[in-house]
Amino acid sequence: MTISQTTQARPQSRRLRPPRFTALQLLALGLFAVYSLLPLWWVLVTISKDNGQLFSTFGLWFAAPGHLAENWHTLVTRQDGIFVRWLLNSVLYAGASAIGSMFVSAAAGYAFSAYDFRGKNALFALILATIMVPGTALVLPLFLMMQKLALLNTYWAVILPALVNPFGLYLMRLFWDAGFPRELMEAARIDGAGDWTIFRQLGLPLVRGGLVTVGLFAFVGAWNNFFLPLVVVNRSELFPLTLGLSIWNQTSSSSGQEPLYTVIVLGALISILPLLLAFLTLGRYWQGGLATGAVKG
Repeated sequence: MTISQTTQARPQSRRLRPPRFTALQLLALGLFAVYSLLPLWWVLVTISKDNGQLFSTFGLWFAAPGHLAENWHTLVTRQDGIFVRWLLNSVLYAGASAIGSMFVSAAAGYAFSAYDFRGKNALFALILATIMVPGTALVLPLFLMMQKLALLNTYWAVILPALVNPFGLYLMRLFWDAGFPRELMEAARIDGAGDWTIFRQLGLPLVRGGLVTVGLFAFVGAWNNFFLPLVVVNRSELFPLTLGLSIWNQTSSSSGQEPLYTVIVLGALISILPLLLAFLTLGRYWQGGLATGAVKG
């Protein structure tokens, strides 16, 4: 056997062995798993109780008798079933923000990737610098802007600010640079295709992973948005779930009524189900998108 044959046979004989964890590592992983899952378990236990059982029974086990059906009835019938309206509002806010953010980020990323113009790098750096600005610092300027546009107490006051996503622009430019060859673009232009045709028919299918990643992050951000709706809308029928449940908690505590702790916990549990569904169904796309961003960044 020659030396070259020997060197070729060695990699084939090696087998990847699964990593072995020490007892300390297993203990650390177990503690982290308990720390992560314990709040979710507490939520599942709490929705089976009423307010009296919440403070009088063991906090990490179900109550007997259970009050899940009663809590559900209170949740969906309180204030003429406004919880369902809040849920639909959150779906509208998050869905419109995700779709709009995907399109705006993809179009802007395409422009930065496909064209060379004066001040391109400086403008891109300036846009990225806005990531460092806290979202709460932008709420007052956004409020004044929406007031000038007469959009306060409308759905647009919550949706429009979410369409501009500097991180989404950064990620989509990476995807355009990495996944859309300039040769393909030039060949399409020689064949007479315009920018819109190249962008929609050729480019978007190649950067699908980036689109899903941007859309998922925008969906989560809009779904959990609290401070901006608190400022720009004051009609209860326009509240998202985050704001509506918080208002319920404050009003029931300050008005001397019986608190709605278990009912609010049930509503909070329902509010995280769309996020879990989104991550489970789109997980393979956004994980690949983050990996591409990490490597190319």
